[in-house]
Formats: sequence, C-alpha cells, structure tokens
Amino acid sequence: MKHPDVTRQTRTDAGLAAVLRVAVGRLARRLRAQRPDASLSLGQGAVLFALARLGKMTPGALAEHEKVQPPSMTRIIAALEERGLVHRMKHPDDKRQQLVELTDEGHRLVRTDRRRREAWLTQRLTELTPEEKATLRKAAEILERLSQS
Repeated sequence: MKHPDVTRQTRTDAGLAAVLRVAVGRLARRLRAQRPDASLSLGQGAVLFALARLGKMTPGALAEHEKVQPPSMTRIIAALEERGLVHRMKHPDDKRQQLVELTDEGHRLVRTDRRRREAWLTQRLTELTPEEKATLRKAAEILERLSQS
C-alpha cells in the first residue's frame, strides 16, 4: 500500500533523503531492540561485528574501521575484554602491536544477535507482497552501495 505523503515527499532528492533517513533510522532502532544483550553500547556491538566479519585486527585498524579516535577504541576494547568477549594478543610480526580477536563467548553473542535480528526481520518480510519484496531486493543493493560510499 502506497502512502501518498511519502510519494509526494520523495519527488525530490532532498525529500527522498529525509524519508530514507527517518525510515532507516526507525528500522535500525527496531532491529537494535532485538539485541540479546542491550547492555552493550552501539560502539561495542559494532566492534564485535567487525571482528566477526574481518577477523583479528589491531586497535588502530579497528579505530580506523569504526571511524573513532584511538583512545575511544581503547576504552571499547577494554570494556569488551572485561566482559570476556574479546582478548588481546601480541602481533606475530610486530611485537610493539597487539591484535584483538573475539573469544568463544564473543562469537556466541554475535551469532545469537544475528539470529534474533534476522528472525525478526524475516517475520516482518512475510507481511509483504511478492512485489514489495522484489522492490526491497533492488533497494537492498542500492542501500548497500550507498552505505559503502
């Protein structure tokens, strides 16, 4: 079902940007509400997912990847380490550096988080028509490209 207000608002690039910002933000909040451990900050969760996706990383590389200052990343890593979700080790090639990687508990939390959020979103998708799902498939590719730019 089309919403006339949204159709009218999205006629310009600025209007489309405003509608997308609100809709993507609302969807992100709904997905965050599905997290199994709401006590993790968004930054901590982002680091866990980055490590799950990319493997071991130096704190500096993590800071660069997450677009935060190194002291902020140091605090995030320390908090995750205190909870047993990551651990640090000496870098094999540069003994002055450390690598951060997920612990078994960190991997378990990431898997649980993904399953819960994907199950919630999968349930929401069952409420859509085949045409709406086809539109979302195309939009997902475009949104992914926008998120990488």
